[in-house]
Amino acid sequence: MGDPRLLLVSDLVTAFGTPELQALLQDMQDTMAALDGAGIAAPQIGVLKRVVIFGAEYNPRYPEADPVPFTVLCNPVIVPLSELVEDGWEGCLSVPGLRGLVPRWRDIRYSGFDQSGAPFEREVTGFHARVVQHECDHLDGILYPRRIRDLTQFGYTDVLFPGQDLVDD
Repeated sequence: MGDPRLLLVSDLVTAFGTPELQALLQDMQDTMAALDGAGIAAPQIGVLKRVVIFGAEYNPRYPEADPVPFTVLCNPVIVPLSELVEDGWEGCLSVPGLRGLVPRWRDIRYSGFDQSGAPFEREVTGFHARVVQHECDHLDGILYPRRIRDLTQFGYTDVLFPGQDLVDD
């Protein structure tokens, strides 16, 4: 947080299946794995392209959450499927050590392209929907603290959740 690139709108991916895109995806995967994240967006590693990756089989911070399949999503479009919004705790690799209660649409449809340029779309709910929305916000220069409605529900992870070993998304 504080890096001005994280406040910019990212550019569309126009070339798929290239060595450059594959190198970016590998860098993103390595970074996400090294930091135990559930997802990461290209701007978080300094690349202003509309690319996110996410996926988690199990996350100790969300033990009740269903698994989210590993996904490469380029040029995403998100459409809410209802007006239902749920609050949930979020952290971020770009805002280390902090957590906040963030409202997100519960049910969404997202579409975009994989790394080869093949189009796809999914309808998802709950944790999967939250992860997609969080990561895609990065592509529009939005960090999750800007979405928090009640700043009394924002703080240091070790203070909010003492004794829990939580990592950032």
